[in-house]
Amino acid sequence: MKKYNGYELNYSISTMKRMMTKETADIKMLSPDDEAYKRLSEENKKVLKHLVAAARILNNVALKQDNPHNLAQKEALEKAAKKGDEEAFWALKIFNSLNGVAGLNGVNRRQITIFKGLKTPIGKNFYPEDLSIKEFHRILLNMFANNEIEEIKKILSARTMVIRHGKKLKAIDYTQYFKPEFDAMANELEVAAHYCTDSLFKEFLEWQAQALIQNNLDMDMLADKHWAMMQDTPLEFTISRENYDDELTPTVLENKELAKLIEKHNIEVIAKDMLGARVGIVNKKGTELLLKFKDTMPKLSSLMPFADKYEQSISQNKEAKQTMVDVDLICLTGDYAQCRGGIVTAQNLPNNDKIAVKTGGGRRNVYHRQVRQCHDEKLTQKMLKAFLHPDFHKYFNRETDHIFVIGHENGHSLGPSSEYQNSPGICKSIIEENKADTVSLSFMPEYVKRGIITEQQLKEIYTTWAFRLLLRAKPIFPTETYRIIGLIEFNTMLRHKAIFFDKDKLMHLDFKKFAPAAYEMLTKVIDIQLSRSPEKARKYIEENTAWTDLNEYIAATQKKLGLKKYKNIISYF
Repeated sequence: MKKYNGYELNYSISTMKRMMTKETADIKMLSPDDEAYKRLSEENKKVLKHLVAAARILNNVALKQDNPHNLAQKEALEKAAKKGDEEAFWALKIFNSLNGVAGLNGVNRRQITIFKGLKTPIGKNFYPEDLSIKEFHRILLNMFANNEIEEIKKILSARTMVIRHGKKLKAIDYTQYFKPEFDAMANELEVAAHYCTDSLFKEFLEWQAQALIQNNLDMDMLADKHWAMMQDTPLEFTISRENYDDELTPTVLENKELAKLIEKHNIEVIAKDMLGARVGIVNKKGTELLLKFKDTMPKLSSLMPFADKYEQSISQNKEAKQTMVDVDLICLTGDYAQCRGGIVTAQNLPNNDKIAVKTGGGRRNVYHRQVRQCHDEKLTQKMLKAFLHPDFHKYFNRETDHIFVIGHENGHSLGPSSEYQNSPGICKSIIEENKADTVSLSFMPEYVKRGIITEQQLKEIYTTWAFRLLLRAKPIFPTETYRIIGLIEFNTMLRHKAIFFDKDKLMHLDFKKFAPAAYEMLTKVIDIQLSRSPEKARKYIEENTAWTDLNEYIAATQKKLGLKKYKNIISYF
């Protein structure tokens, strides 16, 4: 059998070819022929060139974070494919879709491992590949016994790679570990800033360049604060820092002995940041819609459950420090390009664990036009016929799903701060994303009252969202955050009879019951965050994720319809 760096491929040519053709959907980025690009000034076209270069460099950083074998295996496949190796050609297609040697597909969530024996560790490559949860906890307990508190803080922080150091562990800051890549990126950003004619965007790029080359949290803070202020700039560049991929760090809060020591020494446990880069052109018309929703956020903050028990970053007594832009995407790299079952349509950053937010900085919501506009209309019609009663077909409208997402992203800016959000341990992402969903659903009637949306649109939003809840496979805990949330929400809506199925297993909806059911969930998840209890979070998830014969029927029927399992990002720059 043919080997690449000593590893055999897991799939035949025919299987890989089928995966990357019949089972793959393309997501096309903006091209040089699009009017949005043609309208840019010559200076901004030069700026984009260097922003894309910086984003490409960051992709290698994310590959290193994700799996210790990623870069070597990608290089081996690229070399072999150039020489005409057909197996390597199709394996490289899968690699580029997953942006790594392994990942989950987007239908039955089957683990895809391109090479035999090369799976992704629970701690990704943030930690030593052979480090188990049991050994990790044992080492930390020994380090606590030796009073190595400062090193433990670094190990459990968001921006370090952790290596073995004798019988202990040692944390290395990203700016040191990825110094060659970060230096090269900083250079590209500085050149981009040189050509930039927008003063605010220019200043942000200069701060972001400094943040890449200095081991100084204040640099990240200043870059984040400047980024979050940009409302009217023509271009978008983001270095995304989200910590959903690291499943090892949060396990320390599940260990009662470690949890007590962590609390005693006032250590904040934050999962590692997986890095990604986004480059795009701001779409002014799409942005105008987003800003209509921004004005409602102070009012919504007062309607949050237990609002008197915590301080929110947005409230009726504070200016809403929130910028929002709709973006035509030029490229997505790193974390954004890890298409392991899906790809985000929008994002609200910085997260609450970041210093910029803790010190009063604002947030920025960025919406991805090319991602949300990519769907299979023929398949959609088959799905509607299979699952939704004909009386409700008139309410299905993918355009209104965008409005739900706006409410979801705004929901991340409401509720308790990061110290509460991180407290549920490995369940933290499930609880926080469930919170954002239920904020959106609970407060949609408020947008009707304010004349932002109509009653017809409200019904379309609820119908289109409910269609999301028809899961393709039983979700895996804790990795499949959004699918677990979908199951929680599906079961809750069924219990409240906001949705119900007739004898033909076709879904009906009672629109008046949606907001009350959602607010019940919202109240529960806020209570969980305020309790700081991982056990309470687990219990909530366990109680609401029953997988029934109805779920099995829905999953099996979708499989027969021939769903796309993989995503292929097509970039032109």
